[in-house]
Amino acid sequence: MTAILFPGQGSQYIGMAKDFYDEFAIARETFEKIENSVKINLRDIIFNNESELINITKYTQLAIYSSSMCIFNVLKNEIDIDKLFIKYSLGHSLGEYSALTASNAISIEDCSNLLKKRGELMQNAFKENMSGMVAIIGLNCTKVEKIITDNKLKVEVANDNSPMQVVISGIKEDLLKAENVIMKNGAKKFVHLNVSSAFHSKLMKNAEEKMKSLLNKVNFQNPSYYIISNFSAKETKDSKIIYSNLSKQMSNKVRWVESIECLENLNESEIIEIGPGNVLSGLIRRISNKFTLFNINSVEDLYNFVKEVKNE
Repeated sequence: MTAILFPGQGSQYIGMAKDFYDEFAIARETFEKIENSVKINLRDIIFNNESELINITKYTQLAIYSSSMCIFNVLKNEIDIDKLFIKYSLGHSLGEYSALTASNAISIEDCSNLLKKRGELMQNAFKENMSGMVAIIGLNCTKVEKIITDNKLKVEVANDNSPMQVVISGIKEDLLKAENVIMKNGAKKFVHLNVSSAFHSKLMKNAEEKMKSLLNKVNFQNPSYYIISNFSAKETKDSKIIYSNLSKQMSNKVRWVESIECLENLNESEIIEIGPGNVLSGLIRRISNKFTLFNINSVEDLYNFVKEVKNE
């Protein structure tokens, strides 16, 4: 059996999915469908670096989603998707929305409009430049959470990415106070991330409530594949549970390590990362060596993958 997964914010780059757009009609149709839904010229932002908007959260999320869905739709068009025996779908933060669309739990139009609002809400959730996120290299989540508790630090774990990388969120002043304590307790690096706010923390609570009211208006279907949620790190096909987990995602940590361990415990053997970059594949290699990993980020990757599948 196979799992498909989709990247989140931070994987964006100028020109992502451009080769797919140039070569495949279904890719162009995908971009057009999303742009018609959100009334934003995403192709200008992604392909031409229009006003350098690609790294601004309210555009970044839609840009990555569009690119990921473009690549996924081309893959479906180029291969008999049933022959991949996909059973699970998941994504990192924003990528969970891509996973839900790929699994037919949410329509591409509904998801596009949700992400347009999600990006705006997350960008404006707290005073500009007053909060942020830091990647801690060299410690696992359990250790970081113990340091936070023992030292009464006013920060939270936002992403449990790998046994050697944990991201924390908080007000910038509190992040600066935490740096010395965390470094003294064994961290190798304390890297401030270029993001607009403290995602996946309690500072997102008001934004999350607004997002929940939007999710309430969307018709969630039982998906084609099991969804492994960022919030629970458990698999489900129940649309009510999927909605409930997604409604809590914005203010709670991404349980990425546990999500991959869930796949491992389910005896999953193959993982296909679909979308810009290969960040998630790199994280997975640090979590487990039990998976065969594929990455589809370019047309060349696609052809290599299709060739390998046909030779099996």
